[in-house]
Amino acid sequence: MKKSHLLLRQAGKIALLLCMATASLPAFASSHREAPLIASDPQADNTDLYAFRSPDDPGSITIIANYIPFQLPEGGPNYYTFGTNVRYEIHIKNKTTTAGDDITYRFTFSQVNQDNTTFFNIRLGQQNLKTTYTCEKSMDGGVTFTTILSNGVVPPPNIGPRSITSSPVGLGASAYGALIQNAIGTASTGESLFCGPADDPFFVDLAGAFDAGNFRPEGNTVNPPKDGLARYNVNTIAIKVPISMLQKDGKDVGQAANILDPDFVIGVWASASRRQIKTLNADGTTASSGDWVQVSRLGMPLTNEAVIPVGSKDKWNATTPYNDLQFAAFFKNPELALYMDDSQFGGAVPSLNALRIQKSALQAFDFRNGKPGLFALRNTPAVQNTAFDETLFGPVLLPDNMSPRAVDILPIFYTGVPNLAPYQLATGKSGNPLAAGKPFINNFLPTLGDMLRLNMAVPVTPRNDPNFSSLGIVKAAVLGLTDPAYSATTNLEFIPNMDGFPNGRRLEDDVTTIELQAVSGVALAAIGLWYDDYTSASASPVTPQLLKVLSFTAGVTHNDTTFKTVFPYVQEPWRGYDYTLQARF
Repeated sequence: MKKSHLLLRQAGKIALLLCMATASLPAFASSHREAPLIASDPQADNTDLYAFRSPDDPGSITIIANYIPFQLPEGGPNYYTFGTNVRYEIHIKNKTTTAGDDITYRFTFSQVNQDNTTFFNIRLGQQNLKTTYTCEKSMDGGVTFTTILSNGVVPPPNIGPRSITSSPVGLGASAYGALIQNAIGTASTGESLFCGPADDPFFVDLAGAFDAGNFRPEGNTVNPPKDGLARYNVNTIAIKVPISMLQKDGKDVGQAANILDPDFVIGVWASASRRQIKTLNADGTTASSGDWVQVSRLGMPLTNEAVIPVGSKDKWNATTPYNDLQFAAFFKNPELALYMDDSQFGGAVPSLNALRIQKSALQAFDFRNGKPGLFALRNTPAVQNTAFDETLFGPVLLPDNMSPRAVDILPIFYTGVPNLAPYQLATGKSGNPLAAGKPFINNFLPTLGDMLRLNMAVPVTPRNDPNFSSLGIVKAAVLGLTDPAYSATTNLEFIPNMDGFPNGRRLEDDVTTIELQAVSGVALAAIGLWYDDYTSASASPVTPQLLKVLSFTAGVTHNDTTFKTVFPYVQEPWRGYDYTLQARF
């Protein structure tokens, strides 16, 4: 064959590779417009879910569910509001002995026009589309509900100074923050509740992500990363709940056996539902009828964007976590791993060059998609009394010789991680990843469904701690492996950021970077399945490849504004009057 023909064939292969990679890369915006159907229904679109021990009230857990993405602060005259024909729900699982939810909070909203003679949203102390809510609670899997707060106050949109603080033209509030404070309600059962507009706390370089994974690192001065959600608002539903209300036996955190007590693990997910039928009337009104149907849900961030393929995204949104077994195959060989593998599409996505999956960990184990991973160890004496012991948990983690990420990505998303070998830090393992090591996570709730799992017994890392990090458990692992203050023993002890994602999710956590690092195999390395450049002769397991992974960021690593130090913790919504497009960059 002529050299020119060879070059043409090679160029054609490269072009095909780039087209395949570009067409199949997922979007990164947590749950903002992540599926075809919900993209047309923003009022019911879950954007993000958070669950963490309240930093100023560590005897409680705060759960935040956000809805309605990409809200322009000046988007009037019809500003963004909760839907009146939507059921917004927060679901909690704390038992493995029940089939569905153990606790469910349901929020429904009502609206009234106080002055039909004006086109303004706020005039002379009156609001149009003044919104209130009712919160109901179920303790029997959603069979029955009890109202725990009625006529709850929803603050108006933060339109501008004349609408909010000028009297008598506007509401005459002292400041918008006063409206937020006055809107915090207390349920009859003791929970603190807030529903209203807020700054969107999620942060990500959307432009880079959507450009076929073309993430831009921090420090890029030519074309720096841009937070695609900067200065946008969302609608927040926040609940602060005493730990004793969420713990399955009614225990408070002082009764925990230790900081990783498995009896203090909960799973959290949020949803939105609509009635089956919407009727458009000739007089401009609408009517809803039929059964309620779930149209959106969210547990772990980025699941529907980065794991579930486009043909299944709408079905995913309509399914509860209790029927998630049908989607398990997507976690055993996650698509993103193809772009971290040079034998697949890795060369087409240079921004992910630092992230390369182990193909010869300990010169023996290949974790690339479709490879055996640890399957050769199945049912051998080496896995006895570990999480891979089938007499304990069955074949979920080592199902076959073509599902390598069933040992790490699947449990992170579907079961949580137990405090059991091999899921302990490599500290003290003496080179054997299956040995017992230093505990650093236990949020195991084996319900085989996508939820945000949180061990409520883990202490809070103070936000002013010098070791506080948006890298969550990844940072805790690094400290446990390398910092003499924690790496000298295999004792169970609190390591800063053990309360970070994926053990729950704090507002500060950089989930995009963490999940990309996880797909690249950083969790495998943490437990002793080091990257390929480590050998028995290596001076340290912190090899150049591991350092590349740990140094990688998705570009935008923090929110564009601060967070409040008290409930509801999310920051005030951006004010429309002050908003300028240029300020986003």
